[in-house]
Amino acid sequence: MSTRKGQFGFFDRDNRLAKIYKLNGFLPKLNALIDWEMFRPTLAKVREKEPGKENPNNVGRPPFDVVLMFKILVLKSMYNLADERIEAEILDRVSFQDFLGLASCDTVPDARTIWLFAEQLKNLELECLLFDRFNEMLDSSGFAVKSGLIVDGSFVEVPRQRNTKEENAQIKNCEVPERIAANPHVLAQKDLDARWTKKGDQVFYGYENHGMIDDEFKFVRGYGVTDAAVHDSVPYLDVMPEEPAYPDQEAFSDAAYVGERIETGLKERGFLPIICEKGYRNKPLTKQQKAMNKIKSSVRCRVEHVFGEMKMRMGNEILRSIGFARARFWIGMRNLMYNMSRFVSLKSPKKCPKAVKVR
Repeated sequence: MSTRKGQFGFFDRDNRLAKIYKLNGFLPKLNALIDWEMFRPTLAKVREKEPGKENPNNVGRPPFDVVLMFKILVLKSMYNLADERIEAEILDRVSFQDFLGLASCDTVPDARTIWLFAEQLKNLELECLLFDRFNEMLDSSGFAVKSGLIVDGSFVEVPRQRNTKEENAQIKNCEVPERIAANPHVLAQKDLDARWTKKGDQVFYGYENHGMIDDEFKFVRGYGVTDAAVHDSVPYLDVMPEEPAYPDQEAFSDAAYVGERIETGLKERGFLPIICEKGYRNKPLTKQQKAMNKIKSSVRCRVEHVFGEMKMRMGNEILRSIGFARARFWIGMRNLMYNMSRFVSLKSPKKCPKAVKVR
């Protein structure tokens, strides 16, 4: 309890945390339900020394623990914070310190250290291994795939570029415009890997997250990342598993995935394609086709819940990075963060949603 005004008592920090968690108990649940040590073997790869670069005298400050650094990236991704902002939030917020296991007197990694750790994970493409490791834990925790799979894409935008039409044409051809190449400061702020696309009346600039979820638990089971101009159907078979979890496992998709290549590929792997049919100018859908599409969409729409949750919780509107490699890393982290959040929510209610099957 407190002694005098302006002085901290022994239990003041715990009392404040109790009030915070009464208002929002997500972080302590996340901390308690996930065994963070399962990620250590993968994260330790960033500390492996190259041959000839050993440090026998242990010169310099010891590096921060890799699990601590990863949990900082979890917070950064979950709340869509810049490196400088996440450093400030850890210093300021007692709930973040508690999640990370830091005391008020402990040293907090600075923005540069946080950025560098993310770069090391990105360079080694460890976000894929971390994502797979968590999915292995889901399978062993009673959330193995026992229902159909749904694939869809969601645009992930980056800050829009103010280039001329000629410059955009050059960038589309994988060329660096002379004006941009001549100024290193401008070049550092230009995302030359992102692409423009249009869907309906909306224009997007950035990348696309091609996610595969199960229709029972709504976990992301696999994903792929492309620039926004790549059609949804192109990476479809790369995202899908090589074999089904059970015979004739359902594969749901919207009309964007209609085509012989996808349908044949799914059947050859043992899946049952359930793809919404597409109408054409001189060949509109029949009443029966529209009725079947409505039934298929009642399951397929569950993937929209996943992308909607990402947008609301993680600020999926704008990606805070430049270049495809970083976009791939942070989109992978967002898929992992969504699965963590979903895991917490499913462990809390009395029962999980039932799978819906369409034949």
